[in-house]
This record gives sequence, C-alpha cells and structure tokens, in this order.
Amino acid sequence: MERTATAVWNGGLKDGKRSISTQSTVLSDTPYSFVTRFENGKGTNPEELIAAAHAGCFTMALSAQLGATQFRPETLRTKATVSLEKLEAGWTISKIHLDVTAKIGGISATAFEDAAIGAKENCPVSRPLKAEITMAAHLEQAA
Repeated sequence: MERTATAVWNGGLKDGKRSISTQSTVLSDTPYSFVTRFENGKGTNPEELIAAAHAGCFTMALSAQLGATQFRPETLRTKATVSLEKLEAGWTISKIHLDVTAKIGGISATAFEDAAIGAKENCPVSRPLKAEITMAAHLEQAA
C-alpha cells in the first residue's frame, strides 16, 4: 500500500505560499505558508498534518488492540499535540502528546491502559517519529 501527498511552494520562506494536496483529494490545494505554520493564518501546516495522522493512526490501533482482547469501544477520541521547538540543531518536532478518552463497556482501567500503551507503541505512524511521544488515557463510563 502506498499513499501520496504533494506540496507546491512559490516564493521565499516568509513571503512564499502555496498548497498541499492528498491522493484522496480530502486536501485539495489546501493553503499553507509561513503564516499558517508559525502564526495564525488560515490554512494548514506540516505539524498539524502530522498531528492529524498520528491521532487517526493511534485511534485505529487502539481499536485493534481492544478488539484483540474482545472489547469493542463505544467511542474513542484522540487529540494529538505536536510541539515544534527551535533547538540548537534548528526547528524540531520535539514531542507529541496523545490524549485519548474512551467509552468502553466492561473494561478495567488497567486493561484499557495496557491497550492504549500497546497502541502507542505499535501504531505505524508512531514508529518512524523520533520525537518523545507521551500519552494520557481516560476511560469514561459506558452506557
């Protein structure tokens, strides 16, 4: 399986801009620029896309981990926070924090935490990222 995305850029770092598109066309000429990355301009940026990819991948991996132990989540919600810092080596994604909240009937807090840790370690997006990846897992009462 292969997936693709393209980025087009016109101009210098601070005055340039252009767009990002994905094979699925979910993103189609989505604007990105210095302002969308380092300020609050309208558009996206690489760090936001990494956060979205990591949140999606981790959440699916957690569902798989839970299914392997015969639990079916009612709801899983994950927020991924990517930290971009200027280090001695330059701008670096230094941390990613996953904050997951789940509603799952009949599961213990320990079993949920074990599944969440397994998902964090085995999510295909987690593996190539060399940033420190932390997580908080919250279990809500199921109906």
